Parts: sequence; C-alpha cells; structure tokens
Amino acid sequence: MAILEIRIVPDPILKIKAHKIKKIDDSIKTLALDMFETLQDAHGVGLAANQVGVLKRIAVIQTSLEDEPIYIINPEITEMSGEREVEEGCLSVPGYIGNIFRSENVKVKALNLDGKRIKIDATGLLAQALEHEIDHLNGILYLDHLKSHESLRKITDETETDTEDEEVSAKETTS
Repeated sequence: MAILEIRIVPDPILKIKAHKIKKIDDSIKTLALDMFETLQDAHGVGLAANQVGVLKRIAVIQTSLEDEPIYIINPEITEMSGEREVEEGCLSVPGYIGNIFRSENVKVKALNLDGKRIKIDATGLLAQALEHEIDHLNGILYLDHLKSHESLRKITDETETDTEDEEVSAKETTS
C-alpha cells in the first residue's frame, strides 16, 4: 500500500466529474486500499479518488478510528431529507473551514469492493461525509456551497472541531 498525494485547490482535477467504474479489478482494490491509507495518514473522514488525481467514482469514508472503512464505488444519493448547518473542512482545502448546509439524512446506493450492491441509510457525520465525497466525485467542492467566500475561516486552535463527539448512525445492507 502507498500514501498518495492529495490534490489541493486550485488543482483543476478537483472540478472534473469522475468516470463510472465498469469493472472492479485488482487495480481498483489497490487504489481503494491506498486511498484508505492516505486518509488515515491525513487524519481525515473521507477521501474521493479525484482528490488523489484519479477520475474514477470511488471514495472511502471512516467517521471514527473504531469504525471499519466504508468503500463506495459508483455511489448515488437516492434520497435526501432535512437540512442542517454544519462546519466543514476538506483535505483538499487544508487549514480552512466554513459553514454550509447539508442534509440531515441521506440514502446512498453503491457497490462495495466485492462488487456487491450496498445501500447506506445515514444521519449525522456519516450523512455529511457521504454528501461531501459524492460532491467531490461530481466535481463539486464544499467551497461551492458557501454563501460567500468571506465565510471561509482559517483554522486556529480555537476553531478546531472534535468530530469524535458527533453522533453517527448508519445502516448498511447488501443486496
């Protein structure tokens, strides 16, 4: 496994829609594992392939160190409900956070690394991460959701957030 380079704004690849994966082969599985290792090294919650310079529809999410990583291939949001204001950052926009609106609940369908269909029903941080990573795969950054770029703030010791306290609930099923 390898640590991949995380692309930083204004890298143009971050604004390009990723391509659907037609076959889950060893190269996709290796990419997924490398992305997870990169995510852990960067202390992030999620990472989309665009962020490591690969235009394929795959992302990995791990909302806490106790949770198993969630690999999603060709993910689609099938349902969104509710709205809440959240503080969000991004590994591709290091050192900054901003407040945006995300759904309270999201339902996603995707494939896992074994090529099996999965459905994820998520709230809290997982719902936010799913929206964020699927946005990445569509060439959308959280910066695009800011009401104004003046609301982007530099992270200081006082603005650091502790995502460990965020309540997360999810249900994953395979079909």
